[in-house]
Amino acid sequence: MDSVIECTLGKFSNDTKLCGAVNTLEGRDAIQRDLDRLERWSCANCMKFNKVKCKVLHVSWCNPKQNYRLGGEWIETSPEEKDLGVLVDERLNVKWQRALAAQKANHVLGCIKRSVTSRSREVILPLYSTLMRPHLEYCVQL
Repeated sequence: MDSVIECTLGKFSNDTKLCGAVNTLEGRDAIQRDLDRLERWSCANCMKFNKVKCKVLHVSWCNPKQNYRLGGEWIETSPEEKDLGVLVDERLNVKWQRALAAQKANHVLGCIKRSVTSRSREVILPLYSTLMRPHLEYCVQL
């Protein structure tokens, strides 16, 4: 599949991502040609793409926001998408990721507070480290 693709193609498990620069008409046409190639490849190999899950994320402030199609169907544009568990918007801003992580951590903290009667350090610290801390540290490198 990779040998005929002009743009950047990323594959992970059951996800396929096609990326390209669209600062010229040639860039837009290259992405559409690659989408057509991917559709032909999927038909030839009996591995259909779930077109409902296919989205276009336009990145940049001055992006012309072209429309693309996969097969005969137009691909829906999305202002934000989750990629490998990280929520990214069209300006590559991950502030919503931080807000969601804090919200999940607060939810877990509330469950601990309601479920555990002891407030001793020996009880709370392992619960905090095991249940809440992973939510706060998830994708912290990002």
